[in-house]
Amino acid sequence: MADEYFTEDHEYIRVEAGVGTVGVSVHAQEQLGDVVYVEVPEVGRQATAGEAVAVVESVKAASEIFAPVAGEIVEVNTELDGSPALVNEDAEGKGWFFKLRVGDAAALEKLMNREAYTAFIAENG
Repeated sequence: MADEYFTEDHEYIRVEAGVGTVGVSVHAQEQLGDVVYVEVPEVGRQATAGEAVAVVESVKAASEIFAPVAGEIVEVNTELDGSPALVNEDAEGKGWFFKLRVGDAAALEKLMNREAYTAFIAENG
């Protein structure tokens, strides 16, 4: 089973065998509204924790997607090219943005689990 973490910027990372699948949380996609465009990073790119590596545009706004931890981008969700609405339909499933090989597993411990993230949303909206 994958380990799941969340950031204060509303990204999730689901880690299995050292590779993390990254996307926006259900809460984030609800705030965005209808997603009309997603720009994913290049495979092979080295990302640092907190670095903007992708963009999501909705009818309301454009938002940067940050790498939750440092690592190498090993795969991107090419289905988002033709179907950016996947983010709205299944944000924490088929609407993932990219996968990265986690460079420092200890950095994951600085992120929130789902319970802490739910409390964070309740406190911060």
